[in-house]
Amino acid sequence: MTNDREHQKKQPSGNASAGYAEKVVHKADSFQQKASKYGKGEKANDQPAGGYDDSPIPRARPGFTVKFTFHRATSLPMADINSMSSDPYVLAQLNTHLQTRHKQDPHMRFRTPTIRRSTDPVWNAEWVVANVPASGFALKARIYDEDPADHDDRLGNVHVHVDSISEDWDGIKEQPFKIKKRMGSKRAYLVRGCAAMFSSSIKLSGELIVSVEVLGRTEADDGGRTWTIGPCNWSQHLSPMIGRLTGTKEPGAEGKSEKYNFQANQIQLQGPVPPELYHRYVEFKPFVAGMFNSKSLRGRILNRALHHQHARVYNYDRTTVYGSFPSPCKDMTLQFLNLVHWDKGGRIFTYVLTLDGQWRFTETGKEFGIDLLSKHTMHSDVNIYIAFSGEFFIRRLKHPHQSPDEPETHPPVEIDGGPPSGEPPKDLAYYSLVIDNDSGTYRPNPKLLPQLKAFMEHNLPGIKVATLDCTAESEKMNKMKTEQRERKKAEGKGMAFVQDSDGEISSSDEEDLDRQEANGRRKKKREKAAEPKTTIGKWAKGDKERETREEDDDMAGRVDGALQ
Repeated sequence: MTNDREHQKKQPSGNASAGYAEKVVHKADSFQQKASKYGKGEKANDQPAGGYDDSPIPRARPGFTVKFTFHRATSLPMADINSMSSDPYVLAQLNTHLQTRHKQDPHMRFRTPTIRRSTDPVWNAEWVVANVPASGFALKARIYDEDPADHDDRLGNVHVHVDSISEDWDGIKEQPFKIKKRMGSKRAYLVRGCAAMFSSSIKLSGELIVSVEVLGRTEADDGGRTWTIGPCNWSQHLSPMIGRLTGTKEPGAEGKSEKYNFQANQIQLQGPVPPELYHRYVEFKPFVAGMFNSKSLRGRILNRALHHQHARVYNYDRTTVYGSFPSPCKDMTLQFLNLVHWDKGGRIFTYVLTLDGQWRFTETGKEFGIDLLSKHTMHSDVNIYIAFSGEFFIRRLKHPHQSPDEPETHPPVEIDGGPPSGEPPKDLAYYSLVIDNDSGTYRPNPKLLPQLKAFMEHNLPGIKVATLDCTAESEKMNKMKTEQRERKKAEGKGMAFVQDSDGEISSSDEEDLDRQEANGRRKKKREKAAEPKTTIGKWAKGDKERETREEDDDMAGRVDGALQ
């Protein structure tokens, strides 16, 4: 009897079994909905979630084109004790009531140039934004002191709230807003307080002078998103990664190392970015989701490391070069070619295009030994959603009316009237931008390459644009990139990188580079003297390991080096 009773207790009733089954079905449906939400796109069943996302932009009435002007600031605190001043800049964020496609979409942001050694800086920086809704906006302006050797100190905040706008709205004309000190640097305000004790001319409260003007209704079919119209600002960042041009000659010396500043570039392209260009990171490894969402311990470490890498590569300091164009023009295309060094050296660039049209790129090809966990993730600053990503390079045509697909281009052919024997011609008609979707992090949809091409042609007038599908045209793409690398070996030789906190090269760095060069020569001699079979085996093993790292996009296993 006892065993029967125990058996009856263990057996669930019919109602309990039905309830349990219902819960299982409910959880399964919920899980499936979440999976479909985060895994939208044209994918086979065996493909990881992410990549192209076809989520539509929520529809709304067309809004207004608004110009924000950050004129100047007065009586800022002194963040630098030695100079009794600051290096201030404004980082603005625009919030509206428009619904985004996903809550993880990045905010609309704008950064002014940095004014050196001033507590009363004058920027007169303009930011023109399209489709600001009639329901108004909230503008958050944070004022920082630039400090490349340490973190930037916040000097205060200014919030501008407008409940509604229209074509008849009077706007805001050079209105001073009191800077809120609550989130500012305590050290900076302490220094200013001490200085105010000895000088009556120093004020304790600062102000930011801002103007806001409605330029008219935005000419668009849909007002579901905002975008930056202009100006087309650009910046060049000379990062603390010093390279060496090995095997080159300086006047009067042979084999002497040259200083080389690694360059990171940003160009604000004129929006709107085609709405189809919308991609999410691909979960090709279990740790990737945690890295982007910063949820697991490993994910938080990787997320922090990549933010740190982005800040180091796109580092703002005294060597940063700024520029601006009112709208896309041929001068802007010339500046782009200056940033990529025209067709010199067979360079290959890695790029990311953000949802607001900011184009970020560096010369970080696979032959570069830079300690980046993931090139595209670093460029995007660990953004979950971007517009497009891949690689690009420049080819010079033999004739200005030649197609980029014709074989006579530099590289690989040595065409007269330019590198490597002379300076490149400045006629835009001779140049072609070859851009692809070669990105393992976001894996952009190749069907959207025509939209990317049209967008680039609009923003870079005068230059020819050709696209490559990294999958369907892999053989052609690899052949062209191999030609670029061979040209780089012939014209630019190799490069080695060191990292230094202040961006300057010191005598110890020179010694390190000399040792690296000497060790490299000795290693090559040993390899030549070694048994061919052993040497070939090492090369094959090294190539296989490098391919494995590239497939994982260099995301794992190098956190310690990134955090140093």
